[in-house]
Amino acid sequence: MNTKSRTSLKAVFMAAFMLSVTFSGCLGEVEDKEDVDESGQIDSLVVAYEVRDTYTNIDDNPQRLADYLQEKLNAPVELYAVGSEGASIEALRFGHADIAFMDGGAAWVGWQQYDLGVLASETKPDGRTWYGARAVVRAGTDMADAHLDDDVYTDPFALFQGKTSCHTGWLKSAGMLLPMGYLIGNGYANVIGDPNTVESMRNTIYEYFNEEASIPETGDTYYSYKGALRCLSEDRGDIAFVADTTLDYYCVDRADSNTWCLDETAYVELPIFGRAPGHPIMYNPATMSDEKADIVRKVLVAMEDDEVGEDILDDIINSPSGIVDVGTTEDHLGTYSAAIRNVPGIQAYYGGKYGINTSVQPTKNPLIIAYEVRDTYENIDGNPQILADRLSLKLGVDVELYDVASEGAIIEALRFGHADIGFMDGGAAWVGWKEYGLSALAADLKPDGRSWYGAQAYVKAGSDIAEAYLDDDDSTDPFELFRGKTSCHTGWLKSAGMLLPMGYLIGNGYAEVMGDPDDVASLRSTIFNFFNDDASIPESGDIYYSYDGALRCLSEGRGDIAFIADTTYDFNCVQKQRNWCLENEDGTSGYVALPLFGKAPSHPVMFNPEMMDMYTRAAILNAFMDMNSEVWVEEGEGYCYNQQSHEVDRDIPENMCGDSILAEILNTGGLIAVNTQEHMGSYSDSISNVPGIAAYFDGKYDI
Repeated sequence: MNTKSRTSLKAVFMAAFMLSVTFSGCLGEVEDKEDVDESGQIDSLVVAYEVRDTYTNIDDNPQRLADYLQEKLNAPVELYAVGSEGASIEALRFGHADIAFMDGGAAWVGWQQYDLGVLASETKPDGRTWYGARAVVRAGTDMADAHLDDDVYTDPFALFQGKTSCHTGWLKSAGMLLPMGYLIGNGYANVIGDPNTVESMRNTIYEYFNEEASIPETGDTYYSYKGALRCLSEDRGDIAFVADTTLDYYCVDRADSNTWCLDETAYVELPIFGRAPGHPIMYNPATMSDEKADIVRKVLVAMEDDEVGEDILDDIINSPSGIVDVGTTEDHLGTYSAAIRNVPGIQAYYGGKYGINTSVQPTKNPLIIAYEVRDTYENIDGNPQILADRLSLKLGVDVELYDVASEGAIIEALRFGHADIGFMDGGAAWVGWKEYGLSALAADLKPDGRSWYGAQAYVKAGSDIAEAYLDDDDSTDPFELFRGKTSCHTGWLKSAGMLLPMGYLIGNGYAEVMGDPDDVASLRSTIFNFFNDDASIPESGDIYYSYDGALRCLSEGRGDIAFIADTTYDFNCVQKQRNWCLENEDGTSGYVALPLFGKAPSHPVMFNPEMMDMYTRAAILNAFMDMNSEVWVEEGEGYCYNQQSHEVDRDIPENMCGDSILAEILNTGGLIAVNTQEHMGSYSDSISNVPGIAAYFDGKYDI
């Protein structure tokens, strides 16, 4: 047969194949069949494989594989020609083939969309059936230190935000999909843009890291594993996302030929995000019995023990180290799936790449909000059911309220999956984050438009502490001069007035914990020891209680240092002009404010990343952000107007418009998208040093 005839015949074959796929989808599921007889003999085997018209090297012809398997199985073995990974998926899906060799992405789609299973897997040159995706950072950085310090409250991944990332390329597994899927899935980063479009990944990276993130194209200096590590080494970026073998391969074993490599000790490898699977051999459990699968698997695994089989593994399958049994599909694809399923639009992307239809369900139904519900509401507009109803309209799913009586009950509801989101105060959110892995999605805004307030120390102008801060001399440390002074706190275990400043002073080695490090009561002894026994720790009702009380304590000479919020002075001495406020002769402030100890977070919206998919989270976040732009317009019968999208909704009442819900139910002027480290990181850095704080909060919230 001449070449033209073969080409025409192949075109007819492919057309028939596409028609068979189309009609098979209409005819329904393939019926089960008896594929192994009583003696253990299989009936036949069909292998989906890409077959070319001609082979320059006869050793590359996959017919050798078919002939080998036919001999070993003592049954007819045929090749089923396919032109793509997507065609392999469809061939298994509709029973046109029994097994197919696929890459990890196609295998994942086949598993997720059509319940295809892993029969076995190729092996990498190092004998593994996977390679890990990990981040490499420079030694001595905050990320490296957080990984190496054996402190459960420091998390290197939480410190990625704002850094410059070095990726191997666009949508590469170890260099982008696995690390970004992990960061999104575990609540470190939020999807920016449409969660159904993979292009949103670029905006997500730029927003979470920064706009200098390296996402190179083929041929760029910083492309590929080698390029990403070089990007880190040459200070182009702060984090390199690479394979777990990259550092050893380029900068240990081949350091002499890569002059850009730093000394091995200059790098720190962080834990792997997940495993990218070796190319698996897939099958359809619905059309192939377990018995037949076991027989075929054993023959494939035994190939490396056979001289002819070894040659085929090397020449055709490109797995010279053999094919191995990797257990279940979950065993082989599980951690890969756990990460990349959180990548925005990944199923749609793979669907287009492999030419198959993929559909995703972007939201849970119903969606459940943990919220305290009262029997009656004096202000009907404050009923949280209005929030639930509005979200239901926006998301197109049912939204229900899960009645809780405390912050601890919210933590438990999210922890055990009884609710999907909950609104918490900063302390409860910190416990949920550090003790139970909860994450922040959004946060409310303070009246000044911030999602936090700072904890700060004020001292009198002209004091030794003030002079040490203002003298531009690194050898004078104002915080060291706190020792022995009289401190003015806002009250016992208040955030800005005690927890944040004392956590900072303990964590930075100024103050030593006195007493049991697991008992929060030791904080009182610690304060008296570091400052003095006259330290002011007032109770409610005391003249020096609260923010204004602590500043008054300093002003009236009761103490030397006031620990307050960063807005306290402006509110009391600029806006209110309290008669006890200090003022210099020239009319300037009689105080000096020292640098912030940390930021106390506003109330966040928390969720459990183990129980909520990325699509649901992105949809909820978009709905909340949409409410920020909604205002009620008193015109005619009135309508809800979105200032951002310019959409008009005349079908809802005024109390369901965004501005009313934010003000009346959530008691805020707006919500802002956050992630956990961004919102609570500096708060955590300080209060985690307070003796017994975790146990105290557990008791306070009854968890």
